[in-house]
Amino acid sequence: MDRSVTIIDYGIGNISSVRRALELCGATIKLSSDPKVIMDSDSVVLPGVGAFADGMEGLTSRDLIVPIKEFVKSGRPFLGICLGMQLLMDSSEEFGEHEGLGIISGKVSAIPNLDQNENKIRIPHIGWSELTTSGSDGDTWDNSVLEGIPQRSSVYFVHSYRVQPANRNTVLAITSYYNHEITGVIRSGNIYGCQFHPEKSGHVGLKIMNNFVNHNLG
Repeated sequence: MDRSVTIIDYGIGNISSVRRALELCGATIKLSSDPKVIMDSDSVVLPGVGAFADGMEGLTSRDLIVPIKEFVKSGRPFLGICLGMQLLMDSSEEFGEHEGLGIISGKVSAIPNLDQNENKIRIPHIGWSELTTSGSDGDTWDNSVLEGIPQRSSVYFVHSYRVQPANRNTVLAITSYYNHEITGVIRSGNIYGCQFHPEKSGHVGLKIMNNFVNHNLG
């Protein structure tokens, strides 16, 4: 099985830590902003830390929008991490309205800053939170990047905005922050997104990365 993974370099992201985690899982890494390299890749990771508009500008200025869309149509494995997951959506309301890649239908909106009793809560959501099934897609993580991950495993989040997919069936896992539902993992065919940082989530995160690297995705 080919374990080559291309990490998209678009000026936004935690590339070094993502690269180290993937290499620990046995992957051979290419770091590239070349559209042809991305199109010819076996699997692709889109990392990201920062603002949505900056992320889209980074992709647009490097002519990567079309190559990414063509790659995901090919059926080969694709993983977006944190901002990289949010960019898959149609749009974001972060610092104004911004168009996304539109690969998975949905929007990115701010995590509410009040709890159920109207008390202010800390934003951004930073720290370890538990993943659970979303109540859709048969309530199973089999044949996905989460295969072998126990329910209520904790992973590391750092974000102020959350993904809200239009189709509930694309939500693979959720977490809760002051009773606000946060989409933790999305899936649409060969396309995956993690709102948390698997590369910073210890053995659980490495298991997720290992599933992706070894294409244990059904």
